[in-house]
Order: sequence, then C-alpha cells, then structure tokens
Amino acid sequence: MILSQSAKAVWLGLAAANKMEQFLFVLFIASSFITVHSVELTFELEDNARECFHETIVNKTKCTLEFQVVTGGHYDVDVIVKDPHGKILYDEKKKQYDSVNFDAEVLGEYVFCYSNEFSSFSHKTIYFDFNHGNEDPLTPGIGSQHTALTQIETSSVQIHESLNVIIDYQTHHRLREATSRDNAEYLNERVQYWSIGQAVIILIVSLVQVFVLKNFFAEKRDRI
Repeated sequence: MILSQSAKAVWLGLAAANKMEQFLFVLFIASSFITVHSVELTFELEDNARECFHETIVNKTKCTLEFQVVTGGHYDVDVIVKDPHGKILYDEKKKQYDSVNFDAEVLGEYVFCYSNEFSSFSHKTIYFDFNHGNEDPLTPGIGSQHTALTQIETSSVQIHESLNVIIDYQTHHRLREATSRDNAEYLNERVQYWSIGQAVIILIVSLVQVFVLKNFFAEKRDRI
C-alpha cells in the first residue's frame, strides 16, 4: 500500500510525538529518584533577634551553605555554624552574602544561627540554601558499576544538569532583583519626602515674601 506525501508527513509527526512523550516520561521517572538533601528558605529576621536552624547530618558528608541578606538595614548579618560538639565551623560578623563549604566530621545535629542583635531598629530578610550529601544518579546503574549509557539516558543526565544550573541562575537573579527593588523603593521614598519638603519650603518662602512685600507697600502708603 503506497501512502501519499501528506499521509507520510502525518505518520512521521505522530511517531515523533510518541518518541517525545516517551522521552519526557522517562525523564520524569528518572527525576523522581533524586534524594539529595536540600533546604532553601527565606525568612524575616527582626531587630535584636536571633534565629537558629538545626539539621541532622551523617559523618563524612560534604555540606554547602549559601546565604544572602535580601532587604533591610545595611544588608548585613552575623552567621555562625556549629557541629554537634559545639565546635565552631564558621563565624562571620556583618556579612551580606557568602558561600561556605565544609565536611561533617561527626554524626549529629548541626546548628546554623543568624543574628541581627547588633541592629536595634531594622529587620531584615534572609535567604539561605543548605545542601548536604551526594545526589543519587538518575539511573540505578550509574555509580555502582561501569555501564554504558544509552542515548536517552545521556540526554536525561545532560538535561538534568542543565536544569540545575538554570535553577541556580534563576535563584540568584531573583535575589538580585529583590535587593535592587528594595533599594529602588527606598530611594523613591526618600525622593518623595525630599520633594514634599522642597514644595513646603517653596510655599512658605512664597508666603513670607508676599507678606513682607505687602507690609512694605503698606508702610509706604502710611507715610504718604
């Protein structure tokens, strides 16, 4: 049976669509096996306040902590990280942002504290992202034994890595946008107040000038 050109085009289109659906389905199933431990949070830190977060980590685990002050004050915060024995792993004062890498040497509860106790009138918005442990491979065979990847598995791994990079870029751009917006709103508020003050001063000076000139001509009229 000979198919027409239009029928062939339709059949090829359906076949390509089915392959794409199968690829997306495999990618979705593969992404469900990701068990990397990650905590991403944005919270409000009041003035003269201190917030601590606790996370249980197994020993010999690589950890990464990133934080940034999004809004408030001079965009600075005190940060301290302690292990279960109270050993200080990281201690910095009045930092705007930073990235910390360390290895968990002991099993237990690690503490991450953010302090705004040095500020008595400005509350702040803090963002932090904490990751620990290794990300499991998308396919069960990767890592446990040397196996050749199929083309669809290789594409899935590449897409997954690219998506992680895109997510990181989006997060940093959102933080930068939030900080820039806060600065713009602060400057706009100051400009509005200054403009209102200037308008009031001009109005007062105009009224004073009118009053002085009126009295000046009134005195001239009395002398005449």
